[in-house]
Amino acid sequence: MWKEYFEKVLHAIEEVKNEESENIEISAKAVFDTLESDGLIYVFGTGHSHMLAEEMFYRAGGLVTVYPVLSSCFMLHEGAEHSSESERTPGLARRLLESYRITSKDLLLIISNSGVNCAPVEAALYAKEIGLRTVAVTSLAHSLSVTPKNLEGARLFEIADIVIDNHIPPGDALMEIGSARVAPASTAIGATILNSIVTEVAWLFAQKGKDPPVFISANIEDGNLQNSELIRRYKRRIPIL
Repeated sequence: MWKEYFEKVLHAIEEVKNEESENIEISAKAVFDTLESDGLIYVFGTGHSHMLAEEMFYRAGGLVTVYPVLSSCFMLHEGAEHSSESERTPGLARRLLESYRITSKDLLLIISNSGVNCAPVEAALYAKEIGLRTVAVTSLAHSLSVTPKNLEGARLFEIADIVIDNHIPPGDALMEIGSARVAPASTAIGATILNSIVTEVAWLFAQKGKDPPVFISANIEDGNLQNSELIRRYKRRIPIL
């Protein structure tokens, strides 16, 4: 039975590869242009989606210029129910984003599987107000199947400048076993999408004869030394490095 889950995940990845290739390449170009203009990539997600913001941050093989927008109220470690309540509370996402020094030369990447709660929608609307370009990774099928849980009655994909559909069905879980639906996939697919963007960004740098700003593993020879230089360069702008 477990092999069927692998097959379903691989099928979803294949769908993303075939149907979202243009949006992935457009997103990568937007990230590349942002970095070329000395901007930062801010990444926002709540609940389990915040793990994808962390996936992009301080990652071996990942971009140095990523600043995750993280707040304990939107995470699970201080109370799972509280996290769900927070992402549906108006005003919290806006106040959080306002506490960062985000400018219009940066880019905001928003991850939300359902794309209907207050937090991701508010984040996208705030970005529009300050002229900040946005990329969303979301499930169109899920988003269209439920009523928006925000005051604007909006969905993330309706607001974001660039949208990548993760092709995950409503409810996230891919397997039906008896009366239960189990085995979610939005994290696995989301991480694949984000790292495909990083790959394309690195290729765009290479096309210009430049090295992309990426970390290497601290657990290889001289890894700490090379990463320390990158951290020194960006620490002032990304204090949590």
